[in-house]
Amino acid sequence: MAATQYAPTSTSQLTDLLRNDIKVKVAGIDVDGVLRGKYMSKEKFIGAVSSNGFGFCSVVFGWDLHDSVYSRELLISNKKNGYRDIIASIDLSTFRRIPWEDNVPFFLVSFLDPDTKEPLTVDPRGILKIATDRLDRIGLQCFAGVEYEYFNFKETAETLANKSFTDLQPLTPGNHGYSLLRTQINKGYFTDLFDQSVNFQIPIEGHHTETGPGVLETALAYTSALRMADNAILFKYVAKSLGMKHGVTPSFMAKPWGKLAGCSGHVHVSLRDASGKNSFALAESERETGRDDALYEDTKFMSQEGEWFLAGILDGIADVMPMMVPTINGYKRLVGGEAFWAPNAITYGYDSRAASIRIISPPSVPPSATRLEVRIPGADMNPYFTLSAIFLLGLRGIEKKSVLPCPPISHYTAEDRYNGKIKMLPTSLESATERMMRPESIAREPEMFGDVFVEHFGGTREHEVRLWNQAVTNWEVERYLELA
Repeated sequence: MAATQYAPTSTSQLTDLLRNDIKVKVAGIDVDGVLRGKYMSKEKFIGAVSSNGFGFCSVVFGWDLHDSVYSRELLISNKKNGYRDIIASIDLSTFRRIPWEDNVPFFLVSFLDPDTKEPLTVDPRGILKIATDRLDRIGLQCFAGVEYEYFNFKETAETLANKSFTDLQPLTPGNHGYSLLRTQINKGYFTDLFDQSVNFQIPIEGHHTETGPGVLETALAYTSALRMADNAILFKYVAKSLGMKHGVTPSFMAKPWGKLAGCSGHVHVSLRDASGKNSFALAESERETGRDDALYEDTKFMSQEGEWFLAGILDGIADVMPMMVPTINGYKRLVGGEAFWAPNAITYGYDSRAASIRIISPPSVPPSATRLEVRIPGADMNPYFTLSAIFLLGLRGIEKKSVLPCPPISHYTAEDRYNGKIKMLPTSLESATERMMRPESIAREPEMFGDVFVEHFGGTREHEVRLWNQAVTNWEVERYLELA
């Protein structure tokens, strides 16, 4: 993993780094991508580093994002084990200072099993570390980038509650993608997002308005996979924290408006070998004319290893959909989403924003920038789970030398979606979870996520489905109350 600048590598360096501090903020990540943390005294924190961690209540893996205990008892945290402590292992390589909180020191933690001291497979940082280690063992390093789209509202936590989350006021009206004018209306908030992210050691590649009322898009700079997932989670923390300062509520909900485009969480991925060379790029001798044995023109300017990786994703993506689209609302973005470039089929294509997986390769970019853009996830994804799924499926494809299961998007018609030639993705969290939890699911394979992870994470998604099925929505009341 790429360490942050000034990250200490020893207790003595840490002690010197914190010599003028009295407290430290720490946080881990739950299955919904919510940061769970606290302040610690400097003395307790350094003691925890010296003793390889501190106790943290396992209930963060026993309740949902609103702190409601799951509908059925799950393995990690339950009444039987007394919601016992798990071990929070401090990752010194994640050191930052929070510039808008008086430069308090900040570190991320990973969670370990208290008995075995091994990473918890259900811990988002733990499973991504397991995934990247598997590729590292065969000499491949995982790299990624994340782009977020998110609506912004002139609302606070209090006004949201008072309005019952209705009649929300967008930060700006109208559709103004890439506008240089709209960003001047809320200049303080807009520029703070960029500047404070960089100050918080989250490098930004691009930051602009997107089409839709109050919509912004931020592209985070490419880096190693675990650092990327950390940056992606922490960018949401930056946005929500600065939003409080400016009276703005940013929302990474996938589909807050029924008749407008949703919020994507596009993920770019590639592999590098031990020398740092992009493993998806062609050898020098092939770069002028492309690869002779490419299955289709669309993959002609990416390596055979890259084509296997792509085939692996396509082969298994439907079995890990809850890791890409984890919420009830996320599937609203995909249903009929082709009208908004939100893909809902198992498709790929060269430089195609209509495909689920966009191949980015020469001639549109230099060979070193060859990569895949996975366009299925929304902004509500948990980036650790999403990246874990992508890289493990890709590794599976490389190991099996998988063949692309379908032609590229340029080779079929719209009717092919409905006659079975092109396979569709699950259309709801319920169907996606059922598919992931089948005994024969690719997700259950030991070299993918295994039964322990699938049973726990699948149980958390079943909980979301159960709550949704019990809910009575405004749409139902408006449609049926008078006329049914």
